[in-house]
Amino acid sequence: MNKNVLILVGVAALAGLAYIFVAGEKGGMQTAEGPKIGIILGYTGPIESLTPDMAMGAELAIAEANNSGNFALGEVTSVRADSTCIDSAAATAAAERLVTSDKVNAIMGADCSGVTTAILENVAVPNGVMMVSPSATSPALSTVADNDLFFRTAPSDARQGEVVAEILKDKGYKTAAMTYTNNDYGKGLADSIKSNFEANGGTITISTAHEDGKGDYGAEVAALAQAGGEILIVAGYLDQGGKGIIQASLDADAFNMFYLPDGMIGDALPAAIGAGLNGSIGDVPGTDSPGAAKFAEMATAGGFTAGPFAPESYDGAALILLAMQAANSTDSEVFKSKVMDVANAPGEKIFPGDLGKALKLISEGKDVDYVGASAVELVGAGESAGNYAEIEIKGGKNVTVGYR
Repeated sequence: MNKNVLILVGVAALAGLAYIFVAGEKGGMQTAEGPKIGIILGYTGPIESLTPDMAMGAELAIAEANNSGNFALGEVTSVRADSTCIDSAAATAAAERLVTSDKVNAIMGADCSGVTTAILENVAVPNGVMMVSPSATSPALSTVADNDLFFRTAPSDARQGEVVAEILKDKGYKTAAMTYTNNDYGKGLADSIKSNFEANGGTITISTAHEDGKGDYGAEVAALAQAGGEILIVAGYLDQGGKGIIQASLDADAFNMFYLPDGMIGDALPAAIGAGLNGSIGDVPGTDSPGAAKFAEMATAGGFTAGPFAPESYDGAALILLAMQAANSTDSEVFKSKVMDVANAPGEKIFPGDLGKALKLISEGKDVDYVGASAVELVGAGESAGNYAEIEIKGGKNVTVGYR
């Protein structure tokens, strides 16, 4: 090898090292490949029909940032892991692998409240890794000790309970039976619904837990029917226990009208139940903002559906990337302080499709106000203020009939 070739090789090597150190100047040394984001959702379990669209929503934001060429910290990659939604031990182990083996810099997820709490307490906080959940809604997560590492683009069920009570009152319901999945999500939501419905003058005739994964819900339905009520509130999961409760209720002619909170909203449920679900009502986080419409277009172009919690997943990944850019760091302990800044006013409003512009503005030292796909406004400890779509099941489809 001649002297000129050796010089060129040496210059190239030094340039590569310079890139590595400059990119990591404020957040520790990193490679040109850039940060990794874990996407931990229940790809198996009681909401498995929802999570493919959720994951693709988050991955859409990552691809948008990469394709813009404006993300200053290298090429972003994602790694999926299965939370199962309900098995805290399995979820914790999966998150541990993300952090220790895959070396993710942040986590978009988890989904269900119990596994989210377990991952936060056992993995994220001890390892200093930031999490943004698109769908964990338990009110208890508002006060969990999180070292400012936890955010959520979905609103708390403290707010959903108010929405459920409003819709039931507006529809003229005065009595309701209620069953809920026996975990943090179900208990928190049931308590919120009961207190708000009764404050509005309604009566919950019975509020009882059910277990997921059972083959027969006849005994649970018999107890609910004995208590009576004009409508049955099913605060469960659309792919397991909640679906089983509804089918058993219809089979026994115990109830023919159901209220479906967010964990029960998805195309799979009316497809599975059929005409017996027509006329039932419910709610799911959603908004009629310009960002929601734009995200729906982008999802269709990307080959997936802007279904429940997919917009919030896009927003979760986007906030992680914008916060990293604002901090010029991939270290969660550094960029966690920038999440509220990029999510809220002041600044130029940012919608889906605008991530490249937002990253450029941030690199120029300008403020952004990320509105995103779900009209994000983070309040309190870093959770969505709360926008909900009101749902009616018509002709075997979930139809949005208004917003709250």
